[in-house]
Amino acid sequence: MTETTRAWAGRRRNAGTEGQQSMPGTLVDAEADEVPPPAPTQVGSRLQLAYLGVCLVLIGFNLRTVFSSFSAVLPEITAQAALPGWAVVVLTTAPVTLLGVFAPLAPVLARRFGAERVLLGAMAVLTVGLLLRPADLGGHLPALLAGTAACGAAIALCNVLLPGVVKRDFPQRLGLMGGLYTTAICASAALGAGFTYPVYTATGEWTLALWSWAVPAAVVLFLFLPIAVRQRSVRHQSVHKGVSVWRSAVAWQVTLFMVLQAMMSFSVFAWLAPILRERGVDGGTAGLIVSASIVLQMLGSLFAPALAARFRDQRAINTVVALMTGAGFALSIFGPLELVWVWAGLLGLGQGSLTAVALTMIMLRTRDGHTAAHLSGMMQGVGYGLGSTGTLLVGQLQQRTGSFEAAGVLFLVVGTLAAVFGYRAGRDRFVG
Repeated sequence: MTETTRAWAGRRRNAGTEGQQSMPGTLVDAEADEVPPPAPTQVGSRLQLAYLGVCLVLIGFNLRTVFSSFSAVLPEITAQAALPGWAVVVLTTAPVTLLGVFAPLAPVLARRFGAERVLLGAMAVLTVGLLLRPADLGGHLPALLAGTAACGAAIALCNVLLPGVVKRDFPQRLGLMGGLYTTAICASAALGAGFTYPVYTATGEWTLALWSWAVPAAVVLFLFLPIAVRQRSVRHQSVHKGVSVWRSAVAWQVTLFMVLQAMMSFSVFAWLAPILRERGVDGGTAGLIVSASIVLQMLGSLFAPALAARFRDQRAINTVVALMTGAGFALSIFGPLELVWVWAGLLGLGQGSLTAVALTMIMLRTRDGHTAAHLSGMMQGVGYGLGSTGTLLVGQLQQRTGSFEAAGVLFLVVGTLAAVFGYRAGRDRFVG
């Protein structure tokens, strides 16, 4: 390794441990190749800057409720809306697939309209999708499909652009803003899992339980509107810099690591509550178990990146957290039911750490911000696109066998493969 490379690696590792509770290394700017470089969001005072920060965190708060709220009342939706088996599989798989499909479109739209206006448009689409999803348009299935697709597309745009805006507008507060942003995303998944079923119990209507999640999205839409509309629209061009990640073996190892973690991560959102309910856990308790598991994901995501960045290679931590996640998922299906909170806790700690270290690989395996942006785009496009096969396979196996036991075996295999590719991705090598 050259002295220049060692210096860059040292700076990246320092950035990873500076404000360890935030994962700032994962805040990759998707607009890194734009000319001229995007200017910070225009605000008139420190108070307005704080207001912007609140809006960005609240956007993050809406990025996972779509997944966990649907699974919390999936048995009720399936029965009352008379959904065929294929529709259940599509509705749990499509949002994740769309995260990969629409991810490459986000920088293109940002160059034309500006990141703030694209985020505003995405929140508008997300709000409409959440309102449309439970509607009865001569049957619930058409609205469920259309609303779910709109939500997946909107979340994809936010996933790509929001980290770069946070990094660009708060360069001196990356520790604080990165921590708040990460916590908001995890909290959205936990609240979606924990509060949807109680709303259904109180109202007796699954449609009202799903409609309730349009309220926070609409609130953020109106809060962010004054900031977004006042931004000047500046045309940008994309100038390719950095190495070609698509020809790099290291980039593919990191990306496949991301694919395998996404297979498990989104399967937790989509299927853990139905798995627990099939085992005899009541809907309210199942939601609380999933919420607790997701809260423990936050704990893992806080400390795993800092630990990973302390070492020249991450083979050990990548292997351990991948095996923890696969084992936690399998034990939630096969393990003694009286220890289900333990299995869910193991799954949560493993999954949070796994997701965090997979994203941290973006910075630890690249030498500059441009290559990091390209690797991030590759990981999101391929990672979410192929990662959706996890939810698809779980649904198909459940439909064919009538239980989730085959899915337990599947995730033992997926966890093992994640450990293999995590080991290879964790070697002290760089893209290009």
